[in-house]
Amino acid sequence: MTSTVPPPPPQDRIPAVPDRVGLAPGAVPTDNRFVNEDLLPVPLERRNWTTYNFTALWVGMAHNIPSWLLASGLVALGMDWKQAVFTIALANLIVLGPMLLTGHAGPKYGIPFPVLARASFGLRGANLPALIRAAVACAWFGIQTWIGGVGIFTLLGKMFGGWAKAEEIGGQPWTLWVCFVVFWAVELAIIYRGMDALRRFENWAAPFVIVGAVVLLVWVAVKAGGFGPLLDQPSKLGWGKDFWPVFFPSLMGMIAFWATLSLNIPDFTRFGAGQRAQIRGQSFGLPTTMTLFALLSVLVTSGSQAVYGEAIWDPVQLVARTDNVFGLLYALVTVLVATISVNIAANVVSPAYDLANLAPKFINFRTGALVTGVVGVLVMPWKLTETPELYIYTWLGLVGGLLGTVAGILIADYWIVRRTVLDLSDLYRPGGRYWYTNGWNWRAVAAFAVGGVLAIGGSHSEPGKGPFPADGLIPFLRPLADYGWAVGLAASLVLYVVLTGRPGVTPSPSSGPAGR
Repeated sequence: MTSTVPPPPPQDRIPAVPDRVGLAPGAVPTDNRFVNEDLLPVPLERRNWTTYNFTALWVGMAHNIPSWLLASGLVALGMDWKQAVFTIALANLIVLGPMLLTGHAGPKYGIPFPVLARASFGLRGANLPALIRAAVACAWFGIQTWIGGVGIFTLLGKMFGGWAKAEEIGGQPWTLWVCFVVFWAVELAIIYRGMDALRRFENWAAPFVIVGAVVLLVWVAVKAGGFGPLLDQPSKLGWGKDFWPVFFPSLMGMIAFWATLSLNIPDFTRFGAGQRAQIRGQSFGLPTTMTLFALLSVLVTSGSQAVYGEAIWDPVQLVARTDNVFGLLYALVTVLVATISVNIAANVVSPAYDLANLAPKFINFRTGALVTGVVGVLVMPWKLTETPELYIYTWLGLVGGLLGTVAGILIADYWIVRRTVLDLSDLYRPGGRYWYTNGWNWRAVAAFAVGGVLAIGGSHSEPGKGPFPADGLIPFLRPLADYGWAVGLAASLVLYVVLTGRPGVTPSPSSGPAGR
């Protein structure tokens, strides 16, 4: 008679777990050094974001002034419109991969990015990638707020003459500083109400901004009588040897534009109703929206060439050419909604969780959001967007290299080493399997250090156009600098797997040079 008892599984095979996991009532950790209400898993009944919610989130984030200006930055570097749109489309298809991989842990475990990072870096070590991500987000928050403030200042100046000629403070009219501060306060007031308020805001902001962009296209098309001049403008680089040295660092810069979200996307997917919702929503929302928005910016700019005799890449400057008060008001509201939509979702949610992870006893989500707002001003964002070289090569390239390195470690640990299986309660418990050496996993730190040096060690600037030496910080690494995000991700992923051991085998919590 054949036995009906199945054979035991191999020792290194991890047992299957449900698609969605929550903490049992008696298993909720209470150590306030690593736990607060905002960091605990989202209860199963509150994981209710649908495909539409995720699509709307990305539409709302992608339709903003910096996204519009991406194509113009590439054209300013010598590309034609086809090369610029192609570069942006390819970059967003590439970054979608790690976005979906890291986003998987959200619906399954209901945890934010800094808690996911504890599995690979350790309960204390997770503060390293969390603070890097938070610092980047704070800077981005400042950049977006400055751009939004400038947009409001420009449109109000058109409506109220003399607005732009006010007395200057710190090299800018005091009225511009007022717009910046008011816009900053409005953003923090919305996020202070929490994630449910953000979801509701994104749901109606996304279609509103799309309508605004289409209205702008129709308006300029009517005035131009067609979209000819700029679409016929040839590339200054061609497709030969002059193109590729510009293409690859630009591609890495475009990837870096959303590389931030490829890390902390669990901050949003933790509210997802399931994997299908986050996969479909992100796939529909990110690459298609960014590509179409880049194409839209080119078409509108082409129309401005025909109407005004010059290519006006900034949509705010373009709208300011009209004398229609209703049109100016509509544009003002659209700028407000678009910029708030992306800035709150992309640049406040993450550092709020990251800072809460640093000191859960003292910092909650709302406190972290307020700290983000203050730091976003202190980084002087008006300096980071002065030139395309500084914005695309220096800022985006440097950020992309570091964030790619962290993404490589997260993907390696969650997908290759652990096969998506986590001990949820141990992510909050000192002394558990993710405590490693006094809360730090030396393997992750080593992989981050090596991957980071390879990714950004060769950073270089043209003489007089950036902060780095022309030969690179580390000259022999200079050839890698143009591929910083890819180099950082690949190097850290491979090194982390090598240091950890056989794939599918979770490293012992006491393993490492110093034990637990």
